[in-house]
Amino acid sequence: MFKNVIVYRLVSPWSVTQAQLEDALQADRFVECGASQEKSVGWTEPRGQAHGPLVEVVGGQWVLKLMMEVKSVPGSVVKRKVEEQVAQIEVSTGRKPGKKEVRELRDDARLALLPMAFTKQGSVGVWIDPKSGWLVLDAGSQSKADEVMTALIKAIPDFAVQLVNTQISPAAAMAVWLSTRESPTDFSVDRECELKASDESKAVVRYTRHPLDTEEVSQHIALGKMPTRLAMTWNDRVSFVLTEALQLKKVTFLDTVFEEASKAAGDGKDDNFDADVIISTGELSQLIPDLMEALGGEVPLGSMPVAPV
Repeated sequence: MFKNVIVYRLVSPWSVTQAQLEDALQADRFVECGASQEKSVGWTEPRGQAHGPLVEVVGGQWVLKLMMEVKSVPGSVVKRKVEEQVAQIEVSTGRKPGKKEVRELRDDARLALLPMAFTKQGSVGVWIDPKSGWLVLDAGSQSKADEVMTALIKAIPDFAVQLVNTQISPAAAMAVWLSTRESPTDFSVDRECELKASDESKAVVRYTRHPLDTEEVSQHIALGKMPTRLAMTWNDRVSFVLTEALQLKKVTFLDTVFEEASKAAGDGKDDNFDADVIISTGELSQLIPDLMEALGGEVPLGSMPVAPV
C-alpha cells in the first residue's frame, strides 16, 4: 500500500460521516468498460471484497480506492483499416476522400475495433487523515491525482484541498544536502539521484546505485544542475525517492517496520488489509511532518491558490 505519495492539505475540517461518504460514492461505483466505451472511472472496494464498502475506516484513518479502466486500439491498426477503406472508395468511385471523410472513417474504425481491444486497469489509493488534515494519494502522476480530485469534488459538496507546499523547494533543499553532504535530521541520502540543467541544453545526469557524497556531484550542482529526484531513507524505516514536485516515489517500508508490527501483533491473525493500513499510515503520518520540517516547514493555508482541481 502506498508506493507513491502525493500530499494535500484539507482546506476545511473533515465533517463528512462515513455513511454519508459511502452513499455519495455508491453513485459512481466502478463498472467495467462497455463494448464501445474507451474509458471507465469509478470507486471500488479498498479491501478487494466484491460488493463490500467503498469507505474503510481503520484506526481513525479513512481509505478509498478509485479504479480506472482504459481500452486502447493501436493507432497502427486504425490507420491500416482506414487506408483499406480509402483504397476501396477510390476504386469504387474514382475519387479520393477528403480530410473530413477520412476523419470520420478513422472515428468509425476506432469504434468498430473497441469491442476487440484489450483493457488496462489501474487504481489510486486514497488516504484521509481527518485529525491531521491530510489527504494522501497513492498516485504515480499528477494527472491521475487530478482524476481522483475530480471524483471527490463530485461526491463531496464544498470539498476543497490544496497541494502541500513548503518554505524551501525540494530542488533547493536537495541541492544543499548533496553539496554539503549533510542529510537533514532523521533522513539519510541513498544512492540514486537525477540532476538536470536549467539552461537551454537541458542536460541530465543520473546516478543509480552510486555514492552521491562525491566532488563530482557537488561540481554538477555548482555548474547549475539542480536535483530533480533523490533517493532517501527516513529513520531506517521507510525508503523513497523525493522529486522536485514534492512527490514520493518508490516508497518502501523496510524490514524493521514489519518486524515491530509482527511482535506487536503476537500470535493474533489480524486482517492483512487492516495491518497494511495501520503500518503504512502510521509510518507516513510521522515521515510527512518530518519531511515538511526538513523543507523549512509547510506554507500556511491561504498562501497559494486553493483547489478544487
